[in-house]
Amino acid sequence: MLPDLEKIIESITQGDQDTVQLLLDSYITQYAECFFFNTEVQERKKQRQLEEFRKNKVRDYAPDSDSDIDSDNDETDLLLRQRLATALLCFISHQLQPAVLRNCLHTLRILSRDRRALGPMVTDSALFTLANLGGISLLQAWPQQEEEKAEDQSATTCSEIRKRGDADAASLSVSTVLSFSTPVEVAGATTTSGSVDHSYKWRGDSGHVVLARGKKDTREENSEEEDKEEDGDVCRKEAMKVLCNVIYNSPRAQERASALRLLQGLWESLKQGICSRVSSKGQFYKLRLLFLLTALRPELRVQLQQERGVSVLTKALEQCVTVRWGGGYEVLSDSTAPPISKEMSQEIIEILKTLFNITHMLYRQQPDEEDAALYRHLAAVLRHCLLRSCDGEEILDELQGHIVNILSALPLTCLDVLLSVHVDQASHKWEGVNMDCVQTLLVFMDRRLNRGQKLKEKLTPVLNLLTESSRVHRETRHYLRQKILPPLRDVAIRPEQDTSLRGQLVCLMTHVDTDVKHCAAELLFVLCKENVSRFVKYTGYGNAAGLLAARGLLNGRRNSGDSQYASQYSSDSDSDTEEYREAKARINLVTGRVEVEQPDPMEGMTEEEKEEEARRLVSMINRLSRNEIIQPMAVTAEGRLAPLWGQMRSCTLEEEEDSEEDLDLMTVGRKEKQME
Repeated sequence: MLPDLEKIIESITQGDQDTVQLLLDSYITQYAECFFFNTEVQERKKQRQLEEFRKNKVRDYAPDSDSDIDSDNDETDLLLRQRLATALLCFISHQLQPAVLRNCLHTLRILSRDRRALGPMVTDSALFTLANLGGISLLQAWPQQEEEKAEDQSATTCSEIRKRGDADAASLSVSTVLSFSTPVEVAGATTTSGSVDHSYKWRGDSGHVVLARGKKDTREENSEEEDKEEDGDVCRKEAMKVLCNVIYNSPRAQERASALRLLQGLWESLKQGICSRVSSKGQFYKLRLLFLLTALRPELRVQLQQERGVSVLTKALEQCVTVRWGGGYEVLSDSTAPPISKEMSQEIIEILKTLFNITHMLYRQQPDEEDAALYRHLAAVLRHCLLRSCDGEEILDELQGHIVNILSALPLTCLDVLLSVHVDQASHKWEGVNMDCVQTLLVFMDRRLNRGQKLKEKLTPVLNLLTESSRVHRETRHYLRQKILPPLRDVAIRPEQDTSLRGQLVCLMTHVDTDVKHCAAELLFVLCKENVSRFVKYTGYGNAAGLLAARGLLNGRRNSGDSQYASQYSSDSDSDTEEYREAKARINLVTGRVEVEQPDPMEGMTEEEKEEEARRLVSMINRLSRNEIIQPMAVTAEGRLAPLWGQMRSCTLEEEEDSEEDLDLMTVGRKEKQME
């Protein structure tokens, strides 16, 4: 492989485009699906790790990408890739044949997957070049002095590559790369098509985002379709793919992109395509780059929001799903509309992810009249998208997941448009209200529950959305209660063992993840109108204790002001079934079911023996608590748990020892009596 790279670099420096095209064709064919560049080293390291695991039974830390675990012995190969990237960036800045330019950009895309080889691609000149080739006109003009300096550096670099020997050229590349070898903030490997499929979550108020490791892009390359595209469109698309990889993999590139105002140029390009309603071949990758910039740079999220980002992206969303408006905020449904295609769904998902980036803090704000109208407009479009069908179950689940994320971020007062739709053709109605949207969310939640994977990431958004909607919308709460908490009939099994929606949610109330546990309990508590006795009735005291303890409701009384929505609930009347009334007296409140009657363990014991057992039990509990093995707790008047150290240690140590000696003497006396 080493002579091949040297030959490619030599052909580039000589300017022989035909030879460069042939050599790059071979390189692309060999490494199109490659995410690391030394297979032998990789296999040896994996084999060594496997042997160490078998020996020590301890698995080492798994790196984020395959390119990060290459051996240190492949430095020569790394330096050659850096030199190749530098040469290609010099080469594409000149006038090239379309096919040659396409191969150069494709090769740069392959090289950009390796984070260690990104040095030549994160310079200002490289970012400008890639942006221009991708059809992005940067609004900030590059100063003339900087441009001349960059041209001189580019010429010097190309000249050095041509004239110097391997050692000198390699050292030149190393000096360029070392200045950018900062740790990577995000985890993920780029995909075959030069982009990543991200999952994301916010950390605290700082808005820091973590992008999960990428998976294979669903927009797989289709050579036949690309052959039909114009050469200019193909090259622009390739340049955008390289730019996405560089921004994703390099914190330095993210910083420079922000300083160079890359977002402004990208946003102007997108707005032109949206306003002109002309389908752009590179629109998807521009949207993906917009998502990456707003996800990785908090200040760019603020900038995009100030640039009317919500309004423009909502318009782009309308164009993707062909929205027809009725009266007010109602989108007219069309039963003859075809399902959303796989390609279109990916474009919609990129729009939704960017919308989430710039709206995720809105639920904490009280919008003014103008903003409220904007968010209601967006919610109406999202409702229409939520009810549309897609080509494939996985695409539908992913699309609905992103819609739920945005709905959970919008102000609650703006979600009334989800219900304010005519009920003439509604398939689900309740109390004269169209419940199609709520039913879709319920089915979505059920589907996520059944999968049981990544519950915190996949399930908590829809649980929070249904909980908050039930608090502020009476019809939603009534509908969900009938679906999730219907009147009890079968009280012979534990609530968490039930296969219904109620049973699955109750089972989550004891989940190891506190966020999942809290969200599931909160939804059920709201559906019970935050009534403690009803909550215990449907879940069992053992399952409900966690939420009740956190809210200070263990004494069964609702504290005044414990919920700002408590006054909105109707009366606490509840309709019990005949089966429940008959079994109510025999229900164990802790487990929430009728337990099989057990024999009385104290049957046949005298009063003295019962008193002896009670004293022995108190002594054992006191000894365990004194040794800090257990900590006895009690419910205070405020309904919270408090330790019972004072009560359990009310007697002195001497009295405890005397009581223990008395118990021992009584035991010996009873045994002697039995022997007689």
